[in-house]
Amino acid sequence: RESDHRAWTPVTYTVTRQNATIQGLIQGKAYFFRIAAENIIGMGPFTETTKEILIRDPITVPDRPEDLEVKAVTKNSVTLTWNPPKYNGGSDITMYVLESRLIGKDKFHKVTKEKMLDRKFTVEGLKEGDTYEYRVSACNIVGQGKPSFCTKPITCKDEIAPPTLDLDFRDKLIVRVGEAFSLTGRYSGKPAPKVTWLKDDIVVKEDDRIKIKTTPTTLCLGILKSVREDTGKYCVNVENSTGSRKGFCQVNVVDRPSPPVGPVIFDEVFKDHMVVSWKPPLDDGGSEITNYIIEKKDAHKDLWMPVTSATVKTTCKIPKLLEGREYQIRIYAENLYGISDPLISDEMKAKDRFRVPDAPEQPIIKDVTKDSAVVVWNKPYDGGKPITNYIVEKKETMATRWVKATKDPIFPGTKFKVPDLLEGCQYEFRVSAENEIGVGDPSPPSKPIFARDPIAKPSPPVNPEAVDKTKNSVDLSWQPPRHDGNGKIIGYLIEYQKVGDEEWKQANLTADSCPETNYKVTGLTEGLMYKFRVKAVNAAGESDPAHVPDPVEVKDRLEPPELILDANMAREQHVKAGDTLRLSAVIKGVPFPKVTWKKEDHEVSPKADIEVTGVGSKLEIRNTVHEDGGMYSLTVENPAGSKTVSVKVVVLDKPGPPRNLNISDVRSDSCYITWMEPEDDGGSVITNYVVERKDVASAQWVAISSSSKKRSHMAKYLMEGTQYLFRVAAENQYGRGPYVETLKPIKAIDPLHPPGPPKNLHHVDVDKTEVSLVWNRPDRDGGAEITGYLVEYQEEGTDEWTKFQTVPMLDCVVTGL
Repeated sequence: RESDHRAWTPVTYTVTRQNATIQGLIQGKAYFFRIAAENIIGMGPFTETTKEILIRDPITVPDRPEDLEVKAVTKNSVTLTWNPPKYNGGSDITMYVLESRLIGKDKFHKVTKEKMLDRKFTVEGLKEGDTYEYRVSACNIVGQGKPSFCTKPITCKDEIAPPTLDLDFRDKLIVRVGEAFSLTGRYSGKPAPKVTWLKDDIVVKEDDRIKIKTTPTTLCLGILKSVREDTGKYCVNVENSTGSRKGFCQVNVVDRPSPPVGPVIFDEVFKDHMVVSWKPPLDDGGSEITNYIIEKKDAHKDLWMPVTSATVKTTCKIPKLLEGREYQIRIYAENLYGISDPLISDEMKAKDRFRVPDAPEQPIIKDVTKDSAVVVWNKPYDGGKPITNYIVEKKETMATRWVKATKDPIFPGTKFKVPDLLEGCQYEFRVSAENEIGVGDPSPPSKPIFARDPIAKPSPPVNPEAVDKTKNSVDLSWQPPRHDGNGKIIGYLIEYQKVGDEEWKQANLTADSCPETNYKVTGLTEGLMYKFRVKAVNAAGESDPAHVPDPVEVKDRLEPPELILDANMAREQHVKAGDTLRLSAVIKGVPFPKVTWKKEDHEVSPKADIEVTGVGSKLEIRNTVHEDGGMYSLTVENPAGSKTVSVKVVVLDKPGPPRNLNISDVRSDSCYITWMEPEDDGGSVITNYVVERKDVASAQWVAISSSSKKRSHMAKYLMEGTQYLFRVAAENQYGRGPYVETLKPIKAIDPLHPPGPPKNLHHVDVDKTEVSLVWNRPDRDGGAEITGYLVEYQEEGTDEWTKFQTVPMLDCVVTGL
């Protein structure tokens, strides 16, 4: 019975011996057996087996493994493979035992340390040049079987075999866009070759679409959803130390073409037809363009009408147009794989009209050097007739006359290198187009350019240094860069950095804020150390930085004031009245000194403009007058000391009025005029005096002398009895001063003298208190009528005469005696 059943099954034949062979059993099943003896009387009791018996073939050790082969040999390892024995001894193989024997030795030594079921093993750690032979045995539960036949003696050395390559693809492969393709093959070589895929000499890298699979014997490059950019020459390179093999395949991923390249050019326009042209597509889809499809449409309608679909040229005549209507043209490119998107033209009116070309747009100037420039422009509308020539003209910016740049024709290019420019001059350029009708209008002038070599970045500034410092600022100075890059230095950028920090901070944001070679960096922290650097900037950009050699400690230093006088204070200053007086000086000192201007030890005039900067001070007085002259002083003072300088200022002006005008020696026809020089000569020598007279009855002054250098003048040719006024003015090189005028008129008469003494004075009557006197007229009246007689009396014994009275007659009664 089976071990998992309870029912017994009889054996179908009778056995008379003490053994029997049971057949029909199922291999792998477990059975119990029982046997009973039988005689003529009957059957006796059964005897059972105590244990179940598993039905299987008899178990022995396995046969020897087969086909032991050496797969790879290097200088320090051997790789072997083998097949299982034909018979495993009735039990599964539990392990393999690999043994080796060094040639010259008698014994085999076990190579494998642990249970090994793989039928491939690499023996490592061998010595280069040694020779071994190998054998392998299989083991099951019974034990270890016979060893395999030994390998041939194997010497440890690197095996070398050049690469081989067997490809499954041809030299060319055409693939539609969107399809997948793969390039496969097989390869071999010792040592194992390296496999590299390239496309157009660039290594192919895996991504979502590109997959590369390489096994020890096969290779494969697969590309999913191919695109046009996958077109190219693919190469697989199989290489090891003995050499290399390459395989190539030109893959062409094809598609419909891209649209034709515009714009659509209207080469000819007539009232009933047009001739248009275009350029082929940039991408023909990997297949030659077979034809173009051209359609036309009235601009005010939506219906496209076919013109032709059979042309292979990039030009076409559009017939059957209605005069005055505007049309659009649509063009498709077609190849074996489809039709492109369309190229649509601008609207064009069908009309039979030709004219000179339009003016080109403003040209662009490129590649300017000291003696040439390249003028570039766009092709204008040709007026209906093809353009046959372009005329390029030049002129200096300040000139008015345009000059042709060349006498040779310029066509079909739309750029021209203009030679023979003068270095440093500024030029403008313009372009005209010409067809068979004539020359069109010129373009607008180009932007002005200077003929000079291109600008490069400047070299760094030279010798930057810290020349001054305070508790919160540092003054830097440097020299301009040795090379300005052929461009004007716009200015400088100054940066500073705290010692220990990595960040550089900008002291000024723009270069034009520091056009000079010095700069005051402010906002620093007292007591800290700072580094500084300077960059030069021109139109091409910033130079490399130039560093101040040593860090600078920010702190105040005391320097006594110092004055460096400008030329306008170095000596006595003369300024013409009405002009501007300027006095200035450079001021040094730390801290910066207090500045004070004074005139004659008093405050300067309120109209004076005083400017104080970080490097100096300036006093300016506009529209000077004579009173602005005098001694000016500039005082600078700080805690370290003070300094004062003075300068005398003379305001050059017209002289003042002459002094002490006097008239003497008056006659009937003349008089003598004298005066003194003006108190103020205006800062210049008196060159002459002007003397004028005026009849008091007249309003007009008459000059009687205008060149006299003397301070007196004899006025002649007076009219007797006429009253005159006189005036005198002084002149110097700056003009005529004010006049001084006589206060009272002078009458032109001969001079008057005192009359002579009266004659024959005697008394005619005497009383106790009075005396009557009479006398005769004097012999001379002094040139004028006698107006009266003065009567005086004297007491006898005294010296003093006492005036009595003046009487008009020749007699008088003296009373009160």
